[in-house]
Amino acid sequence: MDGKFAFDGGRSLVTGASGFVGSRLVARLAAAGVPVTVLLADWEPDSELIRSGVIDRVEVCRGRLEDFALIERTVRLGGFETVYHLAAVAQQDAAFADPLRAFEANIRGTYHVLEACRRAAGSVKRVLVASSDKAYGGDARLPYDESMAMNGLNPYDVSKSCADLLARAYHASYGVPVAVGRYGNTFGPGDRNFSRLIPGTVRRLLSGQSPVIKRPAGQDFSRDFLYIEDSVESYFAMAAGIDRGVAGGEAYNFAMGVSYSPTRIVEQLQRLMGAEHLVPQVIEPPHEEILHQQVSNTKAREQLGWTPRWTLEEGLAATVAWYTDLLAGPVRSASGQPERHAAR
Repeated sequence: MDGKFAFDGGRSLVTGASGFVGSRLVARLAAAGVPVTVLLADWEPDSELIRSGVIDRVEVCRGRLEDFALIERTVRLGGFETVYHLAAVAQQDAAFADPLRAFEANIRGTYHVLEACRRAAGSVKRVLVASSDKAYGGDARLPYDESMAMNGLNPYDVSKSCADLLARAYHASYGVPVAVGRYGNTFGPGDRNFSRLIPGTVRRLLSGQSPVIKRPAGQDFSRDFLYIEDSVESYFAMAAGIDRGVAGGEAYNFAMGVSYSPTRIVEQLQRLMGAEHLVPQVIEPPHEEILHQQVSNTKAREQLGWTPRWTLEEGLAATVAWYTDLLAGPVRSASGQPERHAAR
């Protein structure tokens, strides 16, 4: 690996490989010469996995997490030593609009992967499961630490709480070598989901449009963030921790450990892009939001030796540069109509 954590991960299976983090994780594994199989439910041509050509360097298994026979057969016959389970309905708005789909993917999909690994009779040495700081729900005690209860209330939060608990249950009951990462809001190059704060804001600023800030009941909320490279490194840190006998059955918070409001994020992007003249548009979010979130990453630092290497400022600068290159041609608005960049 070209980062801090190097381990012989052996043949690897990655679910959610066409997603933002999954694409970057697969790229890192493939670059290191790790034999990788990716599970893809759909062919997503805009995914970095496909656009970058990394897809040509891995084995592709087409299917859905909800198909247990497929998952069990894939794990049993694949000879995988490491399983990275990132696949999920990853957007709160999408989960709120279609909770059944979120529960099927995030809960059933997780126990299918875990059960398949259990049945693999010890050939799987490491299972890394992606959870979220949303699994803590709206606990007012900040920062969150890993001893706090899973207390999700809306569909997305509950689905991540359940997946998190399932993973640790499979370790406690069956000895499955699993570790869980609870992630803050991950950002950086490669994220093509423009409904998220940072990609959406950069695209609007590039096209000369005012940024949009969500404020529930007029209140500014806050979130803990994590740069994409630090997120990918966290999976390698957990895998190495399992090998050392410290991470099995454990959950770890991964974020910067600092809470930032959307207003501050937008203001910083405006400064980076010379767009301070654009007045933000404030709107109500479509459903209730947790007001403030911040995690303690002390456990990951002390047990795994993981630390966030990118500051918010460094991460935003790299992210703006990537989107500027990506959107160098006509930018498409939310309606899909082409727009020209504002003169700079």
